[in-house]
Amino acid sequence: MKPVEFKHQNIVFAEGQPEYESLPALLIDSPQGEVISCWKMSFKERVKVLFFGRVWVSLMSFNKPLTPSYISVNRKEVYSHPDDLVRWDKLFLKNFRKRFLK
Repeated sequence: MKPVEFKHQNIVFAEGQPEYESLPALLIDSPQGEVISCWKMSFKERVKVLFFGRVWVSLMSFNKPLTPSYISVNRKEVYSHPDDLVRWDKLFLKNFRKRFLK
């Protein structure tokens, strides 16, 4: 799996650090200090998940208490964005009416 850029990202961790892979992320200013990243599977990885249904996760705790982690295939389960509230069908109809039904 590889981290990928996504629409709402606002930071890239480890950018320009050759010893690490850059991590595009959404840093949410909240009491929890959430960091959201998006990962893409290769074709081979997708086939393995399809047949075995497992994803392995490795987290570094540096011998400190483990922080809560959550993995999902649905972005809206991980975070929501004001764009989610836009009703595209209503926006389309509004623009359609303005242009064609004056």
